[in-house]
This record gives sequence, structure tokens and C-alpha cells, in this order.
Amino acid sequence: MKKIYLLLALLPCLQLSAQTLDKEFEDLVNAERKAASKRMAVVINPDTYNYDITYHKLEFKVDPAVFNIEGKVTTTYTAVADMTTLVFDLTQITDTSDPNFTNRVEVNSVKMNGNDLTFTRNAEELIINLPTTQTVGTSATVEINYAGAPGGSGFGSFITDNHNGTPVLWTLSEPFGARDWWPCKQDLNDKVNSIDVYITAPSEYNAVANGMQQSKVNNGDGTSTTHFHHGYPIPAYLIAMAVTNYQIHEQQAGLGTTESPFFPIINYLYPETATTNINSVAVTPSIMNFYETKFGPYPFRNEKYGHAQFGWGGGMEHTTVSFMTAGNNGGYSRSLIAHELGHQWFGDKVTCGTWKDIWLNEGFATYLASMTIEFLDGEAAFITNKNSMITSITSSPSGAIYMTDTEALSVNRIFSSRLSYNKGAMVLNMLRLKLGDTNFFQGLRNYLNDPALAYGYALTPNLKGHLETASGLDLTEFFNDWVYNQGYPTYTVSARMIAPGQARITLNQTQSDPSVSFFELPVPVRLTGAGGLQQDYLLDNTTNGQQFVVNVPFNATGIEFNPKKDIISKNSTATLAADVFETDASAGIYPNPATDELNIIIAENQVLQEVSIYNALGQKVGVFQTEKIQLNNLSAGLYSVEINTNFGRTIKKFIKK
Repeated sequence: MKKIYLLLALLPCLQLSAQTLDKEFEDLVNAERKAASKRMAVVINPDTYNYDITYHKLEFKVDPAVFNIEGKVTTTYTAVADMTTLVFDLTQITDTSDPNFTNRVEVNSVKMNGNDLTFTRNAEELIINLPTTQTVGTSATVEINYAGAPGGSGFGSFITDNHNGTPVLWTLSEPFGARDWWPCKQDLNDKVNSIDVYITAPSEYNAVANGMQQSKVNNGDGTSTTHFHHGYPIPAYLIAMAVTNYQIHEQQAGLGTTESPFFPIINYLYPETATTNINSVAVTPSIMNFYETKFGPYPFRNEKYGHAQFGWGGGMEHTTVSFMTAGNNGGYSRSLIAHELGHQWFGDKVTCGTWKDIWLNEGFATYLASMTIEFLDGEAAFITNKNSMITSITSSPSGAIYMTDTEALSVNRIFSSRLSYNKGAMVLNMLRLKLGDTNFFQGLRNYLNDPALAYGYALTPNLKGHLETASGLDLTEFFNDWVYNQGYPTYTVSARMIAPGQARITLNQTQSDPSVSFFELPVPVRLTGAGGLQQDYLLDNTTNGQQFVVNVPFNATGIEFNPKKDIISKNSTATLAADVFETDASAGIYPNPATDELNIIIAENQVLQEVSIYNALGQKVGVFQTEKIQLNNLSAGLYSVEINTNFGRTIKKFIKK
């Protein structure tokens, strides 16, 4: 469900305390959960898989003071299989326990080519009987007229409320709420190529919907009709409208090149908080420009971006217009603005193909908001934000980003701030660390621009494939550990100066959950020296007990693990041995004991010349010129290894198991 969006406001403004920021984030997540409550019993509807919607004309008559809708939905579609019935998702609920939802939306008529069609309804479907069998590949248009008080979950996908004494109406449809207030195709298997939205409401109000406003016509009866056109593919849950006495504030966005001109940001604000929120949204063009430099042009440049104020605490990334709530100070939070704007690329242009893949929406939006902190406030603030996410992630030892089928029916699990948002974001940060900025951002741009995914749906393997292609790396192990399985590592890091200008660093880890036997990951370590000297290392940790000999341009007096909070870990320790150089320590081995393979460790400026292995009787049993030595031909026992480099000879003992 996406969050109902406010959820993401989670990335805090620097001025806020960590406690305030955490509260803001949880408010956002909770709002998204509320929007989805009691709707998650919905499963994929196979009855809607036999046709493809190409166009909706949505005509709504509403009054924010009245909980009611009159609608006419005209849909053009193409059969992808022979059809005798056409099925739309449309809730039919009479909830006698809740006086706000005792009525139902009634379908008054269904027409095709001006002729009435018969239809039936069940609790979740409108089933239209076609006049004849419609054959695969043919197109048709149906017109559905309906009216009533939309059903809902008790939190509502269609809401009337008031602000400062003025009525307001808004919709929130993620994940399964669109069917509460209009007949649609709810599942993540189809995007509508284009829509026209006509909202008839009292003339004193302004209406907002997806796309660009085409006109506002006074009907002469106290109402006016506002027409919006959206010409990009869009799923049902991202179609939205809102109506109240909005004050409109327009900004200019975009980098403004010849190929990609500027475009508008249109803000629909409650008059009583307009001044504060005009100040709040002033940062939006800067964030927009930052995202465009990283991920390519704003996906809906031919239309607009915008914000529309509404009453839930948080935000929802409806395509081209994010619905937003004001914070305690009456203004939008910068983190909320950044989060919802990030969704326009990750969630709206490329949408998760199942709710099990929700991290492709929420993890990205969370990480983009975190990147915005780095961009606007600097590295120290970015590190603080990442540390806050790590603390959240490691508050429980288990939990995967990718969900099981059962988990994907739970609102709380789908919109888990710990897993879908924070862990999703930090996994992206670790991929950035592993791939490097050049490959990471190129892979993301390729993912967003893939013709099979752009303005369509994506699954987790699609992202993995594009990152692998951009980097040349096999990320199967990484995704298995960090996306599909559970938990996090705890590291024990030890280091020792072994010669002037050289240190040996040893890494060991334990895992918080048995689903992962070992987290293979680049591990950041920093050695420090007197006078503020420091040197950072990124150690490609693939086995337990792994050792690395590194060059140090000073005498190390301290060590820090994960200094920039780039990887997920908890209770990790790092120690530096006393400043006494080891004897005969210019090279090393691991693991010890060894089973199948022995690794030789030498410093970056050393050249390996030859490695000889001797058994307990002093007999030479092998000679090698490689840093990885296969031990399959050796029997169990004690051995000596002689390592010859351009620095001299080192002798070590090891046990073959």
C-alpha cells in the first residue's frame, strides 16, 4: 500500500532531534498502514486478467460537505483473451456497525455503444455481461454510471472532513482502496495509458487531480467542472482527487535545458497555513534538480509536479501530485517533500510489480530522502541519518525485506518502517558502497529507462539484473543475504601494526539469524593516528577469520569500524593491538585451521614470489605462486608454510583439518 503516504516523511530535517525525527517517520508509516487497514484480505483477482485498459474518462460530481459521489467512468479496453464478461473491482459494503459507512455505491447503468448491458455484483466485483463474445485483440468501450457513499476500511479511501471550518474531500487508494470509490482494475497487472478526470464541485472550491488542468468551467448552478488530463501510464491506486478552498502557489522546476524545458510545480494549500507552506515548498526545485542529476529527467515533465494538502498525517505519492500533511509547525517537513518526490521515479514511473516487492517503492524513496540530507546538509548529517536507520533495523534480529505470500497480506508487514523502509534504504546504500557511485547510479538509470519497466511494473530480480549489468558483478549472494533472507552481522575487528607502514586487519562475524550463514560484504574500517591522521579501507570480506595486510602512511594508534555508518551491523567491536611490531609478520595466512583452501596475505606493495609447504617431518609437499592454495591433496595434520616476497621470507604454521 504505499504508504499512505505520509509515511515517508521520515527523513528528518537537521534541526529536529533524533527523537522528533523518529516520531515523524513513524507517523508517516502509521498513516500508510491506516489507509490499508482491513483491505489486505484482497488477493489478486484473476477475473481482471483477460483485458488491458487503455483509457479512462473519469467524471465525478462531489461536494466536500457531503459524503457522497456521483460518477461516470468510461473505459476503453482491449481483450487479451476471448471474453463473455467484463469484470471491474468495485466494493459493495453495508457496514451497519459504522454510521459513516452504512450506505453503498450503487451502479445505475452500464452501457456499450449506447445500449444497456446487464450486470451483477458481489462484495468486491462488478460483473458486466457482454452482448456477444469479444474476441482476443479487439477493443471496446463501456460506460458505468454509479452513485452513493463509498464503502471503506473504517479509515477510508474516500474522505470528507474539514480544515479550519471549511469542508475538504480527498481520496487515498493504496493498495486496494480505489475500488471503494470507482470501478477500476485494482491489481498490479495493468497501467492505464492515459486518463481524463472531470471533477464537478461547488464553484467556491478548487479541485486537483493527476496531470495538467485543462479547463475550469462554471456550470451556472453553483458548481464548476475542472478537467485534468494525464497522458502517462498510471495504476489505479495512484489516481486521486481532492477538493477544498485551496490557495494555489506555483513554482518553476527542472534543469531547463533546450531538450528538457522547465515545468511547473503547482501547490494546493490550505489558506490558513499557506504562508508557512509556501516557505516549506521553496526547497522543492532544489531537490527536483538534485534528483534529475542522479536519476534522469523528472518522469512526468510534460505535465507538472505538485503538492495538495490533506488531513492524514504524512504523504502519498499520487502521480504528479503528492498529497501532504502539515507538521506541528503548520508546514510540510523537508523529509516528507523529498520522500514523496523520490517516489515519482521509484514507485510511480517504475512501480513494484507485487506488494512483496514494496521495498522497490519505499526503500528507494527513503534512501532518496536520506541522500537529500547528504546533498543539503553535508556528510555528518547523512551519517547521523544512516545510523538512525541502522538502529531501527537492528532492533530485532530477524526479518527480510522481501515478503512471503502470507506476509504480503499484512498491512503492518508491508509498511514496516524497519524492513520495507529503513532496511530497504540501507541495502541500497550497501549496494552503492559495493558497486561504487558510477556503476550504482548507472544501473539505476538503466533500470528506470528499461523499455520493459519504464511506466510499468518491476520485480526485485529486474533491479538486480540492471545493477549486475552496470557493474559486472554477480549479486546473487548479496541479494540472497540482504533481500531474501534475514538478520544482520556483528563484527569483531582486530588490527596490529606488523611493520613500519603496514597493518594486518582480521575480520570475524556472527549472524543474528540462521537464514544467513555468512554476510559477504565490503567492510569499512578506519585506522587513525596522532594529530588527526586517518586512513579508510574497504575490505572485501568473504570468509570468517579473513585477514588483510594494508599500507598505513602513519603509525596507527586507533581503529574505527564502519565510521560512516555505511553497512548494517550491531554491537560490532574493533581493537588495535599495542604499538609493538610482530616478529616475522610481513605476511600472513588464513583461515587457520584450514580445510580446502589456504589464503596468503601480503601487503599491497609486496610481490609474491613463491610459497612452499612443509609437512611435520620437514618434507616439502608443495610449491605455489598464487595467494590461494588448494589443500585437497594434503592429509590432516600440522604444516609449515614459507612465504617468499620481495620483502623477504616469512614462515607460518597451520593445521589442515
